[in-house]
Amino acid sequence: MAIAPGQPIPAVPVKHVTKAGVADASAAEILGGGTVIMFTVPGAFTPTCHVDHLPGYLLTADDFKAAGVDKIVCATANDHHVVRAWAEATDALDKVEFIADGLAEFAKAIGLDRDLSAGGLGTRFGRHALIIVDGVVKTVNTEAAPGEVVESGAPVMLDAVKAL
Repeated sequence: MAIAPGQPIPAVPVKHVTKAGVADASAAEILGGGTVIMFTVPGAFTPTCHVDHLPGYLLTADDFKAAGVDKIVCATANDHHVVRAWAEATDALDKVEFIADGLAEFAKAIGLDRDLSAGGLGTRFGRHALIIVDGVVKTVNTEAAPGEVVESGAPVMLDAVKAL
């Protein structure tokens, strides 16, 4: 069952990828303070994630900050080396923090996992976006179809934050 509004983010161990480097942390620690936008992607460097999803958040990072968002976090079920390389390749580390969930344990714990074994990817996050305030989920947006970035995209989430 997917995490829903009103539920807290669990303390699942993950790797936290930031400009400062990579550190062990829990998802609750990373997402627990202030207003956070977390968007989840099936994989670093994958076409839709790399070309359509992450870039929207990079372009609107200042708008999110102006709307009261303390941080934007991208979660993906990739190892932290791949996540760090993706973050550096996209110049994202000044605007977005990353959760590297290599074994998809966080994805499974919050019910936003998706089995992409048929495509050779294993268990990954589906494409979602959440508004989290002080560690409690306020909004969960889920894409209706693979390859779409509508409900979890930056424009829709920016409007949702402004409406809070």
